[in-house]
Amino acid sequence: MLPAHQEVLARACPPASSAPVAQTTCRTLSLPNSPSRTSRIGSLALPSLQSSSPRTPHLTKQLGSSIAATKMSLQVPSGNPGSGHSAGANVPKKVGLVLQSLPPRNETGFGKPLHPRTPSNISLDHPPWPAYRGYHEYSFAHATMSHRLPTILAKAIDDVRTTLNEQYEEEKIVDLVECMERMEDLMDDLQSNATLRPIIDDGEGDIPLWNKEIAKCYRGKDFMNAPWLFAEAYKYRRLHECFSLSKFWKSYDVFFRQKCETFSRSGEAVFELSTRFADPYVIDEKLSAEDQLKAKKLIFHELTQVALWGNATDLSLLINMTEDDIKNLQSTGGDHLAATEKNILGNHLEKAWDLISSPNFGNGRKGGRIDIVLDNGGFELHCDMVYADFLIQSGLASQVRFHGKRFAWFVSDVTRPDFDWLINQSVYGHLFPDASEDQVASLRLMGQRWQKYVKEGIFVYEQHPFWISGWTYWHLKREAPDLFLHLADSDLVIFKGDLNHRKLTYDCHAPHDTPFDVAIGPLGSDAGAPPVLTLRTIKSDVVVGIPAEEGARLDKEEPGWKISAKYAVVLLSEGHKGEPIDFV
Repeated sequence: MLPAHQEVLARACPPASSAPVAQTTCRTLSLPNSPSRTSRIGSLALPSLQSSSPRTPHLTKQLGSSIAATKMSLQVPSGNPGSGHSAGANVPKKVGLVLQSLPPRNETGFGKPLHPRTPSNISLDHPPWPAYRGYHEYSFAHATMSHRLPTILAKAIDDVRTTLNEQYEEEKIVDLVECMERMEDLMDDLQSNATLRPIIDDGEGDIPLWNKEIAKCYRGKDFMNAPWLFAEAYKYRRLHECFSLSKFWKSYDVFFRQKCETFSRSGEAVFELSTRFADPYVIDEKLSAEDQLKAKKLIFHELTQVALWGNATDLSLLINMTEDDIKNLQSTGGDHLAATEKNILGNHLEKAWDLISSPNFGNGRKGGRIDIVLDNGGFELHCDMVYADFLIQSGLASQVRFHGKRFAWFVSDVTRPDFDWLINQSVYGHLFPDASEDQVASLRLMGQRWQKYVKEGIFVYEQHPFWISGWTYWHLKREAPDLFLHLADSDLVIFKGDLNHRKLTYDCHAPHDTPFDVAIGPLGSDAGAPPVLTLRTIKSDVVVGIPAEEGARLDKEEPGWKISAKYAVVLLSEGHKGEPIDFV
């Protein structure tokens, strides 16, 4: 029997039939049956990728069920999906997703170059190594663009429908119906593989970032042949646009209800941490200085792993999780962590400890400034807060700056309301009715300490527009120089989770043994770049910083290992902090 997380992914991405199929020049992508444009019930005849989706009058539509049980097929011409060449009259071949690494080179055009492209040949649409794209049918990019994103969008429409049914003011109802119409337009564009249009100016600070990138690199590209990283981010930016153009629903988060419900089912793991770490951190004065440092190191190792594996609970991936599945993924006990450390394929925990415990860390201050670029809210954010709390109490850090998103992003990414909600629920909430008085008290004590940190500027939340752009972090210095200068003042920048790791590494097909500081490009090599630590549970195709033979072994023995959340990496780039920064 597969582990719970693999069963979930297998349900989301059914394998292809093993029956032999004749070679043809077309292939078919399986998409979930989405509600029709007029009734959102029944089958929808999808146009081919070369045609545009029809538009129908909106305000007369009836809004029904979100996803039917059947599947529909969408033909995609073989070869380059953006070429516009006819596929001919051959009978299309139907394929599904197989949970394995990328297909052979002759199927995708992927090579495995020993060296990346030279800097002069790198551009957004031509990254250092070949980019993952939705038309690579055996990659997780294909599963995401063809199945996961339509499913997530349909669930979001369901959420809005629930909210709509709770309204009684006509003006707000009409406004929200118009938001749903824009969501349905987005569903049409996603399912018909429409060309990526510019983002409508809704007053957000990221508009120049998005439309510059589209105009410069992706004009004429569609969802399936643009790089997967950009196309997926573009979908979530379009989803925000559905609400940002409204009068009453600009800040509406279609995923907030789901995030709250998932965290409410995480009580066992939440209290396992709060009962252990609620009391203030105290150093045993009877221990020698050496033993005190060893004790601090043990807790650092443990809580770094807690922050690492807390990332396994990703709502954009775990579409149909049971409560038992969540408990298994969120186990934080010492025995569990010891057993899973062997699954950290690239492990720089010792290097991270050497950096953070160095007398020079923080330029002589008592503790340095640590920045955490957040990933998921809920339980993962709870783990991050416990981790940051320890860093402050132990004196390893004097300030922790949390970097989140300005609006709902990739389902479960942290926004400012998520950040405030978690702290306030820890102090005042009643999410866990079965909890004991001692458990509730321990969580309240932690929450009160976090409130104090926020008021005193020890915990700081920030939300720069660059974090919700389509640019990779290779372009951070050029496209957001103010953010680069801000991060350059940090003593350590910790990037959490899969999406941040994909953006760090350009989300391309680099060899497994590519050194991390090479894979992250300018953020590892430029003068003034801060030390960068990635804590990433592996949930997508790009994997660097591990031995080549280990990657080859897993490709052979464990198909699907790159999207199973069973393995992880903890990788450090020491950067070039303090060197003069040049923006030429």
